[in-house]
Amino acid sequence: MPVPEKNQAARRAPARVDHPFKGIALVLLSTVFLGCSDVTAKYLSSSLPSIEITWIRFLTFALMFVPVMVPGSPLFAMRTERLRLHVMRGTALLGSSLFFITGLGFLPIAEASATAFVSPLFVTALSIIFLSEKVGLRRWIATAIGLVGVMIILRPGSSAFHAAAFFPIVSAFCWAAALILTRMMSGREAVATTMAYSALTGAAILTVMVPFVWVTPSWSAIGFGILIGVASTVGQWIVVLAYRYGDASVLAPFSYTQLLWVSILGFFLFGELPDVWTVIGTAFIVASGLYIAHRERIRRAQLLVLEERSPNA
Repeated sequence: MPVPEKNQAARRAPARVDHPFKGIALVLLSTVFLGCSDVTAKYLSSSLPSIEITWIRFLTFALMFVPVMVPGSPLFAMRTERLRLHVMRGTALLGSSLFFITGLGFLPIAEASATAFVSPLFVTALSIIFLSEKVGLRRWIATAIGLVGVMIILRPGSSAFHAAAFFPIVSAFCWAAALILTRMMSGREAVATTMAYSALTGAAILTVMVPFVWVTPSWSAIGFGILIGVASTVGQWIVVLAYRYGDASVLAPFSYTQLLWVSILGFFLFGELPDVWTVIGTAFIVASGLYIAHRERIRRAQLLVLEERSPNA
């Protein structure tokens, strides 16, 4: 039928466009919203279980996308040929949120955030397998340096080590998987479709889990939980948009600016200051990520030169 086909075509995502500076700008903007979400989650972690906080977050997430889920709605965008990838992305996103919020209950927010920002290193490795991106020796060396930074922050074997530090690391791996899946679907799926399936997947899984840990929240806790959901949803939306414009290994390192927001807010709200080892380790991780982005830009420039010289171009 011509009319539904036209409407379905209109809902398709535009093709991916190589515009890395626009992608970088969107990633930087997303960190403001995601940083506010993380700080609020840290505040709630003292009174509510992490599963319940994450459930409120994903429930708010899902409710914001109800118009997209209702058949017959002009915004309906649930038709997809990549249901498995959507469910995988939603599960990865859930894992990232749940493990990170769990870690916040035990760790200073700057330390948890810095540890979680090992995700670009995971992205580098996963992009080879799933995106067929080429990673040279220099980028692998930079990745190793980033891992050294993580070890400096964690200091395993010392009295400063806390076993809960592994939660942000697992969260980082889940986040990297979500980013890779986002990139795999970008240009092929509408942003609303990607977000709606992620919201439904996370809300469904957590609804099964939350009765086992339920603590009746106060009205203020519910309000803060809704704030977490709104801020994280907006941040996620911007991330999905950003990955239309650049490779995962280029954009991911710029998410480090989120460390600035959580460190500032962590100081004013919780009186937490990162110790010298956290600062040094963070410097290693950020330097590693920025160098990975630098090498990726050089590689792309070389590919463009080769394409221009090719007689078949």
